[in-house]
Amino acid sequence: MTDSLQSAVDQVIDSRYSCRAFTASPVSQDILEDLLRLAARAPSGTNIQPWKTWVVTGDSKVRLSERLLAAFDDPEEAATHSDPYPYYPRQWVSPYLERRRQVGFELYALLGIQKGDAKRMHEQHGRNYRFFDAPVALLFTLDTLMEQGSWLDYGMFLQTLMLAARARGLDTCPQVSVIHFHRIIREHLGIPETEMLICGMALGYADPDAPENRLRTPRAPLDEWVRFVS
Repeated sequence: MTDSLQSAVDQVIDSRYSCRAFTASPVSQDILEDLLRLAARAPSGTNIQPWKTWVVTGDSKVRLSERLLAAFDDPEEAATHSDPYPYYPRQWVSPYLERRRQVGFELYALLGIQKGDAKRMHEQHGRNYRFFDAPVALLFTLDTLMEQGSWLDYGMFLQTLMLAARARGLDTCPQVSVIHFHRIIREHLGIPETEMLICGMALGYADPDAPENRLRTPRAPLDEWVRFVS
């Protein structure tokens, strides 16, 4: 690998972040197809390629966001929904709890949201269901007959997609929050019962003036999670 290629790859990886505010600039169909073709080069066990992607734009995305926000803003309606699988641990312990809290504190500080301001916290969380105003919403599904190995494959596919987008000047935000309303998404898109919603992703061009896009989450030093054995 040449130094220039290494530098380019390193820069793409290091500059990826979860973008939480996008401009209205559209992303062309050609670019979307190019990204997905590249993402499909991700490895998977015996090349089974378990990923399935639903690309939602335009009026369909607007209508989906309206339905998701209506459910989110109605406590009685929201209570009738549940996640299709447990994403987070059922019991939070150190250091994961502290890392999670740090992200929340730093994001709310950038947005000027004070601790205990439930209304603004709710509004900010609701932006997930507008896909942070990105022009493209991606929804990812997996056949329910697949096992844990395919979830590993899926993670590599999603990361490859995000890095390919970043290399083209686009930004992304992977979103697990949308799975809570998977029944609404399933009905809107016509997703068959044989597929599980894994997550969503907002994709587009970052709004450079949005304060939340200044958030860069830290990473733990190697000595906290790496052991060299020789």
